[in-house]
Amino acid sequence: MLEILLEPLKYDFMTRSLVVAITVGAICAVVGSFLMVQRLALLGDAISHSVLPGLAIAFLMGANIFIGAFVAGIISTVCINLIRARSQIKEDAAMGIVFSAFFALGITLITVIQKDNKIDLNHFLFGNILGVTSGDVRDTLIIAFIVLFIVILLYKELLFYTFDKLGAQAVGLPVNLLDLSLMILIGMTIVASLKAVGVILVLSLLVTPAATAYLLVRRLHHMMMVGVGFGVVSSISGMYLSYFYNLPSGPAIVLVATGFFVLAFLLSPTQGLLTHPVKTSLQPPLLRELKGLWKRNS
Repeated sequence: MLEILLEPLKYDFMTRSLVVAITVGAICAVVGSFLMVQRLALLGDAISHSVLPGLAIAFLMGANIFIGAFVAGIISTVCINLIRARSQIKEDAAMGIVFSAFFALGITLITVIQKDNKIDLNHFLFGNILGVTSGDVRDTLIIAFIVLFIVILLYKELLFYTFDKLGAQAVGLPVNLLDLSLMILIGMTIVASLKAVGVILVLSLLVTPAATAYLLVRRLHHMMMVGVGFGVVSSISGMYLSYFYNLPSGPAIVLVATGFFVLAFLLSPTQGLLTHPVKTSLQPPLLRELKGLWKRNS
């Protein structure tokens, strides 16, 4: 058994990939817990798709693609907030408009770049964790350190803001600054995850481990710790499955994380589908509606 576990570590690319996968699994669960509690999963999806044009433009300019992706994510967030604040359009519609426009721009730019330069940029969409370099590992660890430092530094303020935004504003907390800080954390986490699972699947790592923890514990810091456990175990398990069964690494990580969510959904001690079945009336819904109409008219 020990030989099986140690075999992939003989290769440097697997060691680098595991370090990135574990790091990404941890920070995604921490930041994703805020998204879960605030019911902002769609925002993570919007930002993850919006980083694509930043990647392409940074590649064209010869700049760091991580910085380009981060800048594009922040610009998309500003656009969403501007549309929401200066019109009667709801937040989900603003997210849909901005994320689809940025994603379409990113796809267009990547198509043009690939046509002119004969290079493959599709790994930005689906991830290529086995191709991470030592520089990518360094960048991911730096981003993770900054994200965790900001979360620890602002934890009490973010906790208050997350559960009671009006109350936080009433006691004088800088709500807009906290909102911007959370957007920056989401953007940095998505940028760090691009190599692992790409733009398409990054939302899964942000939401699924945190959602699994949400079914098992109540307090936010417990959710973060349990979510980190699920995220890290999913990342390691996915990497080993991809190595031994020749599977794509990013999707394998996401499928393992989804498997943990399904187990928690079925067997959660407080909310499980099998452990706490919902008690419903045996009467068909149509019969219940007819009885209600009869009682109201009698």
